[in-house]
Amino acid sequence: SRKHPSWDGEVYHEQVGGSHYKDMAIQPADYILQNKLGWAEGCAIGYISRWRQKGGIEDLKKAIHTLRLLIDAERP
Repeated sequence: SRKHPSWDGEVYHEQVGGSHYKDMAIQPADYILQNKLGWAEGCAIGYISRWRQKGGIEDLKKAIHTLRLLIDAERP
């Protein structure tokens, strides 16, 4: 995958606390930055991407909660 221009050197390959993102074909952070997504969208993508390797059903619930916050914030 193409890295975000601001991600050079070792920081792109560094992960604090596990390898649940490093082992993915496309790191969620790269996807989020490349697509200029906001905080809520980014968090939801991270939770959904890692749920099998890290937090299980709780991560899916966190993703739902984050999306509900986004929906509430976007309501007129």
